Amino acid sequence: MFYKGRDLEQKPSDWGISGMAARIDDLDRKILRELQRDASQSLDDIAKTVGSSKTPVWNRIRKLRESGVIGQQTVVLDAQALGFDACFFVLIRTSAHEADWQEKFLQALLSRPEVLEAHRLAGDIDYILKVQVRNARAYDEFYQALISEVQIYNVTALLSMEEIKSTVSLPI
Repeated sequence: MFYKGRDLEQKPSDWGISGMAARIDDLDRKILRELQRDASQSLDDIAKTVGSSKTPVWNRIRKLRESGVIGQQTVVLDAQALGFDACFFVLIRTSAHEADWQEKFLQALLSRPEVLEAHRLAGDIDYILKVQVRNARAYDEFYQALISEVQIYNVTALLSMEEIKSTVSLPI
């Protein structure tokens, strides 16, 4: 349902990924660590740091992109610097699990840029959303719009008081 960093209209099999972890070597890991640290580095800088030359590094990055190991490249923005001071974790329980409900729910989430992450869970809670908004009033507007589009059994919103750690870097 939610495929991070991918075209959401496609299935994982359409991306050329079999569900198994990609085979990467130590040089690939070094390159990936550098890209996670700062993807805006020049190929020369990455090659120098990882102990290789520019052409092999470029070829490996190209192959890592083609294999799906490297997904979307973007810029990390500071939410608070832009006035998005409130981060809510929204716990959702639903009594509907049919495909049409799930599709409607997915479309509702995709249409809202304030939803930064959405996960389907095992256990008592069906979904968790990470929602970044300017303030509590903006969250209420989000909430009212969501429940007007999709029937939800129970919603619990938790306001993050302080972000202690946040990263998109994998421990490779």
